[in-house]
Amino acid sequence: MAFFPLLLVGILLSALQATQVTKYELCQMLKELDGYRSITLSEWICIIFHMSGCDTQTIINYNGSTTYGLFQISNKFWCRDDQFPQSWDICDIACDNFLNDDLSDDIQCVKKILDSEGIGYWPAYKPLCSDNLEQWLCKS
Repeated sequence: MAFFPLLLVGILLSALQATQVTKYELCQMLKELDGYRSITLSEWICIIFHMSGCDTQTIINYNGSTTYGLFQISNKFWCRDDQFPQSWDICDIACDNFLNDDLSDDIQCVKKILDSEGIGYWPAYKPLCSDNLEQWLCKS
């Protein structure tokens, strides 16, 4: 019987750690990316919605690698973790740093990804976020 309260506490703690970010908050947090490599805030918000559901704690395991955070940055090339020690770690950062509310390191890494791979790195862009962006506009 003691197991059930522990399970409940574990579920509640994990739910409290996840941070769902609103469109308005993203508009404020991502101003530095607006126009970088000609990508608008509306496009970024759409990409983030489709890639991570606007949840800073999103971790997805796919095809032998893991992606982290709002931007779903891969441990294969861009960051390091215990799961993939042979990572190229191009952004020179621990992948867990992409799981917090401080997006400054995420943005720096995103810029490196854009400079190297372009917006095509994010598979949601072309089919879902390259046009018809009215719902993703940042309005005050």
